[in-house]
Amino acid sequence: MFPEILHAQQIILLFKERGIKNIVISPGSRNAPLTIGFSENSFFNCYSIVDERCAAHVALGIAQQLLAPVAVLCTSGSAMLNYYPAVAEAFYSEIPLIVLSADRPPHKIDIGDGQTIRQQHIYANHILFDTQLEIIKTVDDREGIATNERLINKAINTSIAQHGPVHINVPFEEPLYNRVEKPSLEVKVIDFINDESSVIPDSFTKQWKMAKRKLVILSTLNPPVFDKEDLDVLTSDPSVLVMSEVSSNVVHDKVIWGIDTLIAPIENEDDQIKDLQPDLVITIGGMIVSKKIKQYLRRFETKVHYHVGKRRAYDTFFKLAGHIKVKPQNWVNQLPKAFIESDYQDRWLQHFHNYLVKRETYFEQMPWSDLKVFELTFPSLPDGIVLQLGNSSTIRYAQLFQMNATHTVFSNRGTSGIDGSTSTAVGAAMASDQPVVFITGDLGFFYDSNGLWNNYIPKNFKIILINNSGGGIFRILPGQKDTKEFDTFFETRHQLTARNLCEMHGLHYESVSEEVAFLKACKTFYSKNEQPQLLEVFTPRQINDTVLLNYFKFLK
Repeated sequence: MFPEILHAQQIILLFKERGIKNIVISPGSRNAPLTIGFSENSFFNCYSIVDERCAAHVALGIAQQLLAPVAVLCTSGSAMLNYYPAVAEAFYSEIPLIVLSADRPPHKIDIGDGQTIRQQHIYANHILFDTQLEIIKTVDDREGIATNERLINKAINTSIAQHGPVHINVPFEEPLYNRVEKPSLEVKVIDFINDESSVIPDSFTKQWKMAKRKLVILSTLNPPVFDKEDLDVLTSDPSVLVMSEVSSNVVHDKVIWGIDTLIAPIENEDDQIKDLQPDLVITIGGMIVSKKIKQYLRRFETKVHYHVGKRRAYDTFFKLAGHIKVKPQNWVNQLPKAFIESDYQDRWLQHFHNYLVKRETYFEQMPWSDLKVFELTFPSLPDGIVLQLGNSSTIRYAQLFQMNATHTVFSNRGTSGIDGSTSTAVGAAMASDQPVVFITGDLGFFYDSNGLWNNYIPKNFKIILINNSGGGIFRILPGQKDTKEFDTFFETRHQLTARNLCEMHGLHYESVSEEVAFLKACKTFYSKNEQPQLLEVFTPRQINDTVLLNYFKFLK
């Protein structure tokens, strides 16, 4: 069956022609023509998610895994405002997301009708393309049909080619629920031309050949980007030091994976840290998590910075010289083969190795705390999983540990918000062929607890919830602690647990509050797959910051 409304038929037919199968639908009335068209066509995978903020993040998680556009559909009015956090995340994380918003006809806006707001250009600051379709009343409206065809194709092409969100606003006049057996029109696909540049500027090549200290920073990357042979080539140059973040999905024995562990012991020692200063910085990937590397490279006035890859180039260190828009793998293969004599890589790899040896002593005597939980968690994880990390403390603690090379790691680091981490992980679990484990803090989890309110969570989905009774990251940041103002407005102290939420949403619940119980729980946690699992790990609120800060002091 198809909706009777012709411009709704155009969307259904073009989405099918372009292979956009996954549609996350926020229930409503004004979007009924599209809901009918998608849900009654077996080509589409349709998901009903009531909470719009969660729905958009679920779609984000699906698109993140599939590396293909996913549509999210809502009714008119404030519904689409709740999509905005996910739209912004998709914009900065460069994830293809297509927002379909139903609307009243233009003459019904601002006359006092219910569920009407000014929906055109509502995501203007965080969208790659947005448009409003024409209302098509008859098949004789060839101009209107052609206009919509062009706009829908352009939206799809933009989302695919530029890796990000687009918005199609679709006005509908009643009646909304009428159906027809077959579509009343045909559609034409207007494909895009994939312009893949492969040119590395001569200015970069010249600087690369001259630089004795080259720093390559790998941040958020959807795997696979590099294989071992690429990394062998890159690290075979002794003047090249490669640092990776946890979400880079890069593991190699000549890559420094713990940026903060390397920098923290010397960040206040000007003579030592100045020796790390590179002549040339190359960034590859999305947003950089480590504040320490950003502050350091800004503080010592990075000389020259190039960004490599199709992802957006940011002037993070205020010295961006150029954006080399080639695939990172191609960039490595085109690098000059002549190496400069340098001890830059070996010296700092040795520093890093020394810190790793030294920290084992600290870990052995470390009390039960957030840091202890992370130290125990990562070795306990099974091979071959998708690892989703919550924001704030979670992703920062994870930066201190080497990732398992069989894992693929994701986190919402576009806007770095906590508002959709759970929903994104759920969406990823819905789309992934591998088991998904989600590690999160308590505030992020409870804030997005409606992410569990759906019927699509796979039975092998796991959540490790680290509950320290508040926003622990604020205890690490500068400021007066343990005052009424701090407890209420920054740390946000609470006594909540996830037990009742798990019972309500059908997750198996278990809790632990000390090391022996945690290790015992881990033995069965990953193997139980009769229903989704949540392990709530309680840690002492007031010592976590001290344990972490003492860790960095101990390494000096």
